[in-house]
Amino acid sequence: MFALAATSRAAFQLLTKGSEAPLAYGLSAFAAAVYIVATVALAGHGPLARRVAIAALSVELTGVLAIGTASILEPGWFGDDTVWSRYGLGYLLIPLVLPVAGLLWLRRTGQNQV
Repeated sequence: MFALAATSRAAFQLLTKGSEAPLAYGLSAFAAAVYIVATVALAGHGPLARRVAIAALSVELTGVLAIGTASILEPGWFGDDTVWSRYGLGYLLIPLVLPVAGLLWLRRTGQNQV
């Protein structure tokens, strides 16, 4: 659900006012694409799906921490909020919570695998 919401918002922003804040909207579109990859990988089975999910969730967590920090220290850099701005505060911190929850879930379920 969140992947679709982020994708829809980023697409709308890029199409209607992309020239106003291309970095912010481009980052939001990138984040949305990675959310989709993570969602598909988490729904998949096998070691490849697991590795893709770990990679996608790690990219999301790195993005939300890096962009979140940058958006607090230098809010003018982006021109507008991204999905990751202020650690996802505009999305009730879901961008911060989801990758952490996903990585913890993968860690817990991975203990049962050889």
